[in-house]
Amino acid sequence: MTDAPRELTDAQLRALEEEYDPEARFRTVTRPIAILSGVILFLLSVYHFYTAGFGIPRATTHRGLHMGVSLFVIFLSFSALARNRHKTGGFAVLGVPVTDWILAIGGAVSAFYVPWIYDQLAFRVGNPLPIDIAMGTVLLVVLMEAVRRSMGWPLPVIAGLFIAYAYFGKSMPGILVHPGADWSNIVNHLYLTSQGIYGTALGVIATYVFHFVLFGVMAQKIGLGQLFIDLATALTGRYAGGPAKVSVISSAMLGTISGSSIANTVTTGALTIPAMIKIGFKRHFAAAVEASSSTGGQITPPVMGAVAFLMVEYLGIPLRTILIAAIVPAFMHFFGVLVQVHLEAKRLGIRGLRAEELPKAGKVLREGWLSVFPLVLLVWMLMSGRTPFLSAFWAITACIAVYLIQRVMAAGVVEGIKETAAGLYEGFVAGARQSLAVTAAAALVGVVIGIVTLTGVGFKIAFMVTSVAQDWAVGLHQFLTFLPFELFSIQTLTLLFTLLMTAVVCVLMGCGVPTTANYIIMVAVAAPVLGMMNVEPLVAHFFVFYFGVLADVTPPVALAAYAGAGIAGANGFKAGNTAFRLSMGKALVPFVFVFSPSLLLVTQSFTLPDFLLAFTGSVLGIVALSAAITNWLMGPLLTIERIVLPLAALMLIAPELTSTVLGMAILAAVVLRQYMAGGDRGGAIPAS
Repeated sequence: MTDAPRELTDAQLRALEEEYDPEARFRTVTRPIAILSGVILFLLSVYHFYTAGFGIPRATTHRGLHMGVSLFVIFLSFSALARNRHKTGGFAVLGVPVTDWILAIGGAVSAFYVPWIYDQLAFRVGNPLPIDIAMGTVLLVVLMEAVRRSMGWPLPVIAGLFIAYAYFGKSMPGILVHPGADWSNIVNHLYLTSQGIYGTALGVIATYVFHFVLFGVMAQKIGLGQLFIDLATALTGRYAGGPAKVSVISSAMLGTISGSSIANTVTTGALTIPAMIKIGFKRHFAAAVEASSSTGGQITPPVMGAVAFLMVEYLGIPLRTILIAAIVPAFMHFFGVLVQVHLEAKRLGIRGLRAEELPKAGKVLREGWLSVFPLVLLVWMLMSGRTPFLSAFWAITACIAVYLIQRVMAAGVVEGIKETAAGLYEGFVAGARQSLAVTAAAALVGVVIGIVTLTGVGFKIAFMVTSVAQDWAVGLHQFLTFLPFELFSIQTLTLLFTLLMTAVVCVLMGCGVPTTANYIIMVAVAAPVLGMMNVEPLVAHFFVFYFGVLADVTPPVALAAYAGAGIAGANGFKAGNTAFRLSMGKALVPFVFVFSPSLLLVTQSFTLPDFLLAFTGSVLGIVALSAAITNWLMGPLLTIERIVLPLAALMLIAPELTSTVLGMAILAAVVLRQYMAGGDRGGAIPAS
């Protein structure tokens, strides 16, 4: 393999995204089906755009309409087997197998059924008719198949296991035993009440997330994504390892309008990964930098995938509170990646980009400032307390206005209006298409949530986890009795072990389940665990969210890392390991804000001294750990320095004054030793 970077075409990049992102594996359809599905998706976007600005109908009607239309299009857009998505089945109508038409119509009818009988639900809940059971059964089957096609097997398997748990409750072992429920009761709870399929998860997707996905598509349409990349290049490209820093900064900026790790990796990685390889970074490292940076998009305000809006519903707090809470942890993630990139560049002596390779920041802003306006408007409206869907309505409207101005200035009035209409249609279709899989997943996750509320299994799991954690804590505390002082209390150790077990489960779940679905499930199952340890609800939700996101760069799955490796021509597993290492900031910071909630800025226990202590310790701890991992600070590290720096990092991130001071002393000693030895004093590497 040569060191020369390879350039991929748009078709190759799309194929790469399809390979690692099941949500992008659309089947090849005939022209009539393309027109039909396109028109339906466009009308779905128009419906959501209108209701965002002028009022959302009754919740069950709104959710049922959104789900029914989405399920219908899913079976037109996704084939039963991904490998056959470019083939036509034997018995087909307009190129779509008859079985898919049956599933599409069955899903739409069963989804519309509950809104249709809504006025009678008060008399049907708890005493369903046979037709209710039949419709609910059809919807459950169709949902599982829709999610399997669009996202893979893991989530349908999990939902199936939860349903089996509800049905066979009397046969469960130990504490998990419960009276059980027959099929009629299960369908009644999951289908006819707001505790299951038509619950909060689907409501958030239909009421909030769809609009922000549509905004992200339209923002890309007006060139905001390219502006971010160009601006990041102009600002950071000249410094050591320039393209890698461009990757980090541009991904942070793109994260404000997009929450898809794989899509961000492919979008920015197509430019940054070849550039990183060209100036001397190894292929797997270039892929890992892009994957780790792009994964940060899911934790970056104001979009944060779909999770910010779910938190609004689950916690009952304003969106701006959640967005403020997300600022510092998101900064820590990108700071951690940036520090490791910088140290790696210094260690390898990798230059920045030359002046002729850099765009001019002033020129970039002069030419693209108008495309920033919709994002500024969105953030201003959200922070001023407007509802998320109304804020998205005006932001999308601003995108349409900017796009019209751009097209008219480029092609004249008549042609510009035509191009705007065509672009608006494409954007609305693309936005609705991107929401298909997450809609089906949210509805199916409602099944899991419904079973949790039906059986109370969440609190049983919480009791088991905390009991095990306490046993481990007592054992370790007894082991540490030889120390002349108490290093950790039993309560602190119990919380630490509880957090570790919760983190592991979140990452394992995230390896096969999309971030949004993983978060919803873990909120139902793991959040009660942390609640029993007196962790504030906002803190608990952020903790499970962060470790769910981490799965995108955690081997052996690490889909974002594999997508980056595909662009770089690198080993995917090696890229995944490196991406996980680069994401250490994201892995450490959740533990910090559990023990020091002030880091989230808006928690009940916030105090400025606690925040400053936690923030300073986290920043210095990330630097110390990054140096140990990279084997470079101001120069190469001695063996003893590589041993003591991780210990210093742990002391620094522990939000307690004594440990922070000790950690700072160790780090200062290493810095002083390196300085006296004539280590690199920092600064940009000349671009020659």
